[in-house]
Amino acid sequence: MAFWSQLPFHKDTFTDPDTAAQRMKKACDGSDNGQWLEIGKSEEGRSIYGAILGNGPKTISLIAGSHSDEPVGPETLRTLISNIGTLEKKNPELFQQFTFLIIPHINPDGEAENWKWISDWPDLHSFIRHAYRELPGRDLEFGYPEMRVENCAVAAFIQQHAPVDLHMSLHGMAFSEGVMLLIERHWIDRTVALRESFIDFVTNQGLSLHDHDRGGEKGFEYIEPGFTTTPEGRAMNKYFMEQGDPDTAGKFHLSSMEYVRTLGGDPLCLVTELPLFRVNFADGRPTKKGLPEAYLEWKNTLPLMRAKLDRGESIENELQPFHIRSLPLSTAMKIQLRAIELALQIISR
Repeated sequence: MAFWSQLPFHKDTFTDPDTAAQRMKKACDGSDNGQWLEIGKSEEGRSIYGAILGNGPKTISLIAGSHSDEPVGPETLRTLISNIGTLEKKNPELFQQFTFLIIPHINPDGEAENWKWISDWPDLHSFIRHAYRELPGRDLEFGYPEMRVENCAVAAFIQQHAPVDLHMSLHGMAFSEGVMLLIERHWIDRTVALRESFIDFVTNQGLSLHDHDRGGEKGFEYIEPGFTTTPEGRAMNKYFMEQGDPDTAGKFHLSSMEYVRTLGGDPLCLVTELPLFRVNFADGRPTKKGLPEAYLEWKNTLPLMRAKLDRGESIENELQPFHIRSLPLSTAMKIQLRAIELALQIISR
């Protein structure tokens, strides 16, 4: 049941969406286990594509691109679909055990908005200047089942094949001190082995975990270093209502994880959170358990740096206290795929 060790990771630049779509369609058309579909259109008229791989009894939904400034998940799923032929040869049982519902990018308009810095990857200055992210009320992850036309397309595609056994929404973080995996609260006690294996894999890639205990704020319950519960629209709604902000509260609908649970069954739901850039203090001092101090200080500095770059000014003074490194795309994709593998192992028991 190996993905990451059998797929090509020979480059560290992102594939443009048109080229990726052509490759995925060609791969599916040439496979007995692949179907390539247009499942809908975006608000601006771009195609939203989906693939159905395999015909096994366990149904797996994989989506990416919910937040438009997180391109690693889409690249991962595009690579997975494009290499169905390799997987058929090396893991034929995969498509006998599972039916994969894959939407490699649910947010093509957002991808177009961010393409300037994505095409410049891994240029830090370009990212700071050009990264775009949807605000509440436009955030596709909290828009199910029908906040936007993109949500309607995704919801309908998954509902046709529901209930699902595993749902994963591949996400990312612009900056963090390490890697995170978010687990739906009903599955915390059943994923101990998954967490241990995930920690081992991340460590073997030379990375650390992002340890942030938010004290349950906005529904993110702390499990252990590197792990919290998945985001919930209901919890976001409650948080902003308690803050006296009903307008913002009303902008949060169901997350994709909450939505798939409404379709029946008891799906394992996971969210991967991998940084584009790792941030630590330049002097090497450690941060406290549950408190990523370097990340939080860097986050507070970002608005100033973006303003200075927009004015053509240097940000070297702001960068000096920090050690910033891009996470290689190939490494990030391996971690995303390993998380999928571990999840498949859990639901196969």
